Amino acid sequence: MGLWADAKNIRDKDPAARNVAEVILLYPGFHVLVTHRIAHWLYNRRLLFLARLVSQLARHLTGIEIHPGAKIGQRLFIDHGMGIVFGETTEIGDNCTIYHGVTLGGTGKDVGKRHPTLGDNVLIGAGAKVLGPVFIGDNVRVGAGSVVLQNIPANATAVGVPAEIVRVGNIRCCPADDLDQQALPDLPQQRLNELEARLSRIEVAMQGEYPPGTAQNPLDFVPEKHGEKAKQK
Repeated sequence: MGLWADAKNIRDKDPAARNVAEVILLYPGFHVLVTHRIAHWLYNRRLLFLARLVSQLARHLTGIEIHPGAKIGQRLFIDHGMGIVFGETTEIGDNCTIYHGVTLGGTGKDVGKRHPTLGDNVLIGAGAKVLGPVFIGDNVRVGAGSVVLQNIPANATAVGVPAEIVRVGNIRCCPADDLDQQALPDLPQQRLNELEARLSRIEVAMQGEYPPGTAQNPLDFVPEKHGEKAKQK
């Protein structure tokens, strides 16, 4: 286990990784795991300045900011990594996958537990934000660009701003290994389709009450252009 398992996990999940040596030498997602182990060790021994120094050096080298206090499980796959932020009280379970641009952050100046907790086998899509002391259950998939402000139960898929649960049953696959983010519902488009269908039903109902061409039919009303009456006179 340990860092060797982390490197093998990255090799197994990333089709662009040709071997473990390439991961160890070239992957910032692996480098930041190494430096975080050091920073977290210093943090737990109250060497807070040194811990932050290590984490900030790692941030400048990798573009990934992980607070030394964050707790990270085994086999975390950080893909690309640029722009990732994990807050101080963040907790991440085993075998999770997190894409670039993800924030696991707080929402205010509260002390104590104020950052998210992720279960095992969780996938967080690119650019997603998980804010506050929310709990993300095992086998959860969060779509790219989503904003999570509430707890998400295990085996669910959530997308949107704010995120909504759109699917339950991820237990049939492991989102952290599957990595598929293309088959997720488009919530804004669904809302537009529902609104269009509702307007169509209203139009049909109104056509029955006011036949086309009648003066009372509001659907046939065309507002007069400014000054049109004056020209007709």
